Amino acid sequence: MLDIWTSLEALGPVRYPAEARAAVLVPVYRDAQDRVRVILTRRPDHMRTHPGDVVFPGGRLEPGEGPEETAKREACEEIGLPENGVHVIGGLTPITTRDPGNLIVPVVAKVRRPEQFVLQEEEVAAVIEPALAELLDDGAWRTSEWFGRTMWFYEFDDGIMWGATAFMMREFLGIIRNSGQR
Repeated sequence: MLDIWTSLEALGPVRYPAEARAAVLVPVYRDAQDRVRVILTRRPDHMRTHPGDVVFPGGRLEPGEGPEETAKREACEEIGLPENGVHVIGGLTPITTRDPGNLIVPVVAKVRRPEQFVLQEEEVAAVIEPALAELLDDGAWRTSEWFGRTMWFYEFDDGIMWGATAFMMREFLGIIRNSGQR
């Protein structure tokens, strides 16, 4: 059986590109049934950017912050993760959204899940916590052409993960799969 925690050791370090404008946290934890889960959020439908999208918690870098600090701060603000319960493991490839000037740095961390999430309602409509085993099932994913590019999509009851978030998730899942084949 694939040991996801051991696989996470294959992650590279968090990158700090000078042009980075935002960071997201890819929070993973082990639940009471010993399944590894990832925490995603669904943005409210009224948001100016990416309304209703399923995303990782995150946001803009503030002056003097690096991606790790931003990702932790945003996750604590948006969903109430305890600050002392976020342990950075590594990073994924920085990526842009439709706006090429918006470089996002993904930061992967083992987290302690709070008993109850405290949502920043202006930025988070729902929390989604799929098991990584479910996300590793390629049959649950679909692709579609979007403005000449093939995009990945994963549908939850509460929304659809696609775009930059799906790209980050697919990279993350690929690292887990590839490290399990060594």
